[in-house]
Amino acid sequence: MTSQVSSPAEQADENPAGEQRRPGGAKDVRRLDRVIIRFAGDSGDGMQLTGDRFTSETASFGNDLSTLPNFPAEIRAPAGTLPGVSSFQLHFADHDILTPGDAPNVLVAMNPAALKANVGDLPRGAEIIVNTDEFTKRALAKVGYADSPLDDGSLDGYHLHPVPLTTLTVEALKEFDLSRKEAERSKNMFALGLLSWMYHRPTEATEKFLTTKFAKKPDIAAANVAAFRAGWNFGETTEDFAVSYEVAPAARAFPPGVYRNISGNLALAYGLIAASRQADLPLFLGSYPITPASDILHELSKHKNFGVRTFQAEDEIAGIGAALGAAFGGSLAVTTTSGPGVALKSETIGLAVSLELPLLVIDIQRGGPSTGLPTKTEQADLLQAMYGRNGEAPVPVVAPRTPADCFDAALEAARIAVTYRTPVFLLSDGYLANGSEPWRIPDLDELPDLQVQFAQGPNHTLEDGTEVFWPYKRDPHTLARPWAVPGTPGLEHRIGGIEKQDGTGNISYDPANHDLMVRTRQAKTDGIDVPDIEVDDPDGARTLVLGWGSTYGPITAAVRRLRTAGESIAQAHLRHLNPFPANLGEVLKGYDKVVVPEMNLGQLALLIRAKYLVDARSFNQVNGMPFKAEQLATALKEAIDD
Repeated sequence: MTSQVSSPAEQADENPAGEQRRPGGAKDVRRLDRVIIRFAGDSGDGMQLTGDRFTSETASFGNDLSTLPNFPAEIRAPAGTLPGVSSFQLHFADHDILTPGDAPNVLVAMNPAALKANVGDLPRGAEIIVNTDEFTKRALAKVGYADSPLDDGSLDGYHLHPVPLTTLTVEALKEFDLSRKEAERSKNMFALGLLSWMYHRPTEATEKFLTTKFAKKPDIAAANVAAFRAGWNFGETTEDFAVSYEVAPAARAFPPGVYRNISGNLALAYGLIAASRQADLPLFLGSYPITPASDILHELSKHKNFGVRTFQAEDEIAGIGAALGAAFGGSLAVTTTSGPGVALKSETIGLAVSLELPLLVIDIQRGGPSTGLPTKTEQADLLQAMYGRNGEAPVPVVAPRTPADCFDAALEAARIAVTYRTPVFLLSDGYLANGSEPWRIPDLDELPDLQVQFAQGPNHTLEDGTEVFWPYKRDPHTLARPWAVPGTPGLEHRIGGIEKQDGTGNISYDPANHDLMVRTRQAKTDGIDVPDIEVDDPDGARTLVLGWGSTYGPITAAVRRLRTAGESIAQAHLRHLNPFPANLGEVLKGYDKVVVPEMNLGQLALLIRAKYLVDARSFNQVNGMPFKAEQLATALKEAIDD
């Protein structure tokens, strides 16, 4: 439901603070330019679903947005405990935004654990909506509260809204033939309805979603819709919420086009499908489920109508082995994983380097080492992608910078793989994979042409005039070898991990040939055509901040803050990490100071220092969470002043 809004001039006359009164004594409406909301509760309270629905309605309304889901690794973490808290943060605005926000303006806490785990992130004056039904002595004691924070004055600096969400939900559903436990499960929909009223979100799509989701259980569907409506009505009628808020659509933030909300993993899946269509190749995914990459397998398995074949293997090694076999057979081959899986796949990646076949290795990075932090983010696989194989085994590396950019990064990785006949790493991470933002659906004529020419017949003439097929005779521009599909008459050839003779592909132990092949494979990677890096430097700054991957949003937000404060700073962001853009060295040497923020202990900085002999300064974080803009702005200001 939306409200009637007067013109800006009328609002200024009514209330210079931007608050306006609805006709007929209705509640006041306050206009905001942006809001950060965090839903938090047990991992079984449906916080991810609640946040996802609020996000979908916000996207359909036309706001710019950025999300940060944050949940435990356990399928069902211990209820009511701090480790079991699951949260979903959404930042939405009437203008262009880049991050999920540093600190929530609103916290919805479903129990004491959710409050305690998140209250430290709130600025003074933030609104807190708590489910008072869960603040029992036992629940308080479980998280270390001696007294209830709702009564001891510790929350006096916030706008506290105590709401018996469970009781109200059960009361709203008393006409349904549900047990109390079943009715209580809908309390997240009550909370969603309340927040939808507070921020004037559309409601029709959520009701349709619930009806569709529970189509086989119509009573449950009706109960969830009723709880959602009850939450909206509670906001409209209760005196505790005297003001609702409007955040206008971000009309100026987006170029014209058709938009949808999209997560990084979904964008990657769509990008892979688009790449296979543009290359006119069947898409094959060989994968073993692993957090946070499994969503790509789930999504691609739905698209058999686009020539997609998915194979859920018994382990990581089998997954990539099947993918490499599919590449040999003429498919656009993909394997998806995270850091631990990359370690297991490393031998087959090396084999792909030796075979010189196109293969996309999608690494959705997470906290490590070993099992590490399966549901938290990190950028610590860069050196593994660069060097994590035996011998000299160069592999190109591409990294998307936002959830929507994962679509374009998939197309770019596919372009490199099929053009240069090489495996390619695509390094995303948990922050991009699970986060979401608006994405403009591209027109088909905007997509690159990835058409591939398979070998069709002999490509070499011997001294005696005999025409033969040489599997390692290279394109003089790309150094790529021919891609010969098995079964093509006359193109039979050997494959395998033993070194091959240049040209003929015969097994060779000759030292000079091995030296040539190693250097040729490296030259092929070094010669990949990648765009020059672009530098955003409007003021001729002396300090450059250089990032890669998912740090783009926080870095750009920090740079904006500094420039607004009158500071001069330049920014550049890398998509191609191997090879680097040809002009990168020249760019770096044009600045007195280079700062490299990374969610690792300085892996890109190490590569930059080694290759370009530039005194790159690291700013690092490895706590499983993305950078905050204010944190980066402070660090960059110190670098400027140093």
